[in-house]
Amino acid sequence: MSLSHAELFPSSAQIRENPLGWQAAAQERWAQLGIHPEWFEVLTGLGPALGALGDALAARSEQGERILPAPPRVMRALELAPSQVRVLIVGQDPYPTPGHGVGLSFAVEPQVRPLPRSLQNLRTELHDDAGVALPAHGDLGAWQEQGVMLLNRTLTVAAGDAGSHAKLGWGPLTDAVVRHLGSLEGAPVAILWGKHAQQLTPLLAGHPVIASAHPSPLSARRGFFGSRPFSAANRELEALGLQAVDWSLPELPELPERGHEQANGEDREPRLPGF
Repeated sequence: MSLSHAELFPSSAQIRENPLGWQAAAQERWAQLGIHPEWFEVLTGLGPALGALGDALAARSEQGERILPAPPRVMRALELAPSQVRVLIVGQDPYPTPGHGVGLSFAVEPQVRPLPRSLQNLRTELHDDAGVALPAHGDLGAWQEQGVMLLNRTLTVAAGDAGSHAKLGWGPLTDAVVRHLGSLEGAPVAILWGKHAQQLTPLLAGHPVIASAHPSPLSARRGFFGSRPFSAANRELEALGLQAVDWSLPELPELPERGHEQANGEDREPRLPGF
């Protein structure tokens, strides 16, 4: 569907002027985007915070800012129902290079070459830990299909400006998502890389949390390499009586390569947000 970033959420004025009707309109739009209906109550429960986020996105759009990723992909992580989430992996914000971000943390479009450095490090640890063969691409969609939620704490970014939306107002929404997952029995198992993601630990009380350094090239050798998070997550799942994740990535048809610019939101130990 054709949709602007400003239309992802109601404005503050729409919430204020139509207190009984804005939820239905928003939910219809989210359903068209593929967001699972089990998330609707969590999102509408944000109320004024959701309106403030809608206002902020509209203001950036009106200023001519190019916002990434494309609107239909912004909340792609929420295509999974809460009850389907077996593993939660938290990232920072989308890659700011146009054509790279896909709405899933750490993942890129299949044709992106070379891969972002943090994703390269993630794949190195994946191979060393799980022993899987690594295809050339960085598409992690196969994990989502198995119930692995790849969630960024900030879901949009200005093109070419990593971290530019950290203070835009995404914090209440993504915190609410994690808080809801933390309220469930059993799964998910959480994989939290770096201090930024580990701030979410209190929202996941009672759930297994696998924590280590971030796969950024600035910190990967200070505790990420050798941490074996993928096998650890599977052990925790099996302890909960759940099926382990097949962390292997399928080969995909070759596509024309798309270059990689060196500024991206996953390639460093994330700076703390100003929520």
